[in-house]
Amino acid sequence: MKHLTRFLSILTILLIPFTVYAASPHETNSTLDLTGSWFGIVSLLVFILAYVLVISEEFLHLRKSKPVIIAAGIIWTLVGVAYAMHGDQTTASAAIRHNLLEFAELLLFLLAAMTYINTMEERGIFEALRSWLVSHGFSLRKIFWITGLLAFFISPLADNLTTALLMGAVVLAVGRGNTAFIVVGCINIVVAANAGGAFSPFGDITTLMVWQKGLVEFTQFFDLFIPSAVNWLIPAAIMSFTVSKDAPESISEKVTVKKGGFVVIGLFIVTISLAVSAHNFLHLPPFLGMMTGLGLLKFYGYYLRLSGQPRTIPQASIDDASTEVATPGSGADKKFDDFDIFTQLARAEWDTLMFFYGVVLAVGGLGTIGYLSITSEMMYVGLGPTYANILVGVLSAIVDNIPVMFAVLTMNPEMNTGQWLLGTLSGGVGGSLLWVGSAAGVALMGQARGSYTFFAHLKWTWAIALGYAASIWVHLLINM
Repeated sequence: MKHLTRFLSILTILLIPFTVYAASPHETNSTLDLTGSWFGIVSLLVFILAYVLVISEEFLHLRKSKPVIIAAGIIWTLVGVAYAMHGDQTTASAAIRHNLLEFAELLLFLLAAMTYINTMEERGIFEALRSWLVSHGFSLRKIFWITGLLAFFISPLADNLTTALLMGAVVLAVGRGNTAFIVVGCINIVVAANAGGAFSPFGDITTLMVWQKGLVEFTQFFDLFIPSAVNWLIPAAIMSFTVSKDAPESISEKVTVKKGGFVVIGLFIVTISLAVSAHNFLHLPPFLGMMTGLGLLKFYGYYLRLSGQPRTIPQASIDDASTEVATPGSGADKKFDDFDIFTQLARAEWDTLMFFYGVVLAVGGLGTIGYLSITSEMMYVGLGPTYANILVGVLSAIVDNIPVMFAVLTMNPEMNTGQWLLGTLSGGVGGSLLWVGSAAGVALMGQARGSYTFFAHLKWTWAIALGYAASIWVHLLINM
């Protein structure tokens, strides 16, 4: 049993990131160490099996959220039973509620962002941009570089997830029917958005966490600009040779943006500003600003429905906005636009959102079991900060960079500014190695379902790894 536990602990380094949830305030001296018990071993095996099913989605056609949701339920059941057997009725319950709060914040943030993206698509923004790119004679290769460049410079101002969704919609519109272009275009956007987000406190949740903790000053993040650019440019240059110089399929009809489309863009910028300001100045969770912005969009959607062309709407099809102007019992013969905010809300990528639920809860359960202390001892004590921070990027690629960086911050190892910047860089750009390594990759895979897959990304991991290694070398050369 001892040898099996040691083997599984080593395997944990490759399959499980550190998790902030394991080192939450609930992890006190009374927390049980279940890593050597059958509760811990079975939980770890369940997670590994679920993750194998996630990776095999392309072949099994099984949505990635299903296995991790079940795994989360099994793992927390085992944790609850283990604590109940020791007479503790509160620790497991408090820990899972802490995990649920973390997921709820992520869910609301993503839900607002996805609704805005869907609304801009419905208003014809991305189709109009596609038309503009085609009409200006840009080839697919030029569009590949344009979308990557925009992703790299937009993500420091917004965030890598929102940027990936925005530019991904453009790539899907331009490359409609061209799977090969969509694949490399999406990979390019993920790498560019993650790299751009690494040199700004606002570009990624991981950088924001490091900045808020006071470990790196605001201006010091810009020391990562050159390493981040290298991280994106190397794989982009390699992939660009596979992109055709032909122009995308022309559009016969003229594409026009529906009424209010550009206003929605403005509201989206306001929403991002609200999210950043809430977190930066008021120290409130970013989802509060996103949800407030979603409320503004709902009000504007109400205006669009009222200002549309007159038509008769059956009473049963009128949503909450229309009931405010409809006469009871009438056919509501009012001015309405076809826009319905709840339709765009329903079109959010729910499989992706539920996948995040499964991952956050499952990894949180494994952290409560006690694997954080094992991985911490093995890495920062056994390997030293430089190699440990490099490994942080590899771990970020396997699950997600957010819990990895949360865990590193929770452990708070003794490191200088250069090492903290290295950890920030590797945690931010390392997630690009696999699509599951960052929120941008997971969200974009849901957006480009059927084209951008795990193995499609894996085909280019070697090129991304070259950029990853080169960016670390450049950082060590100029910032250490």
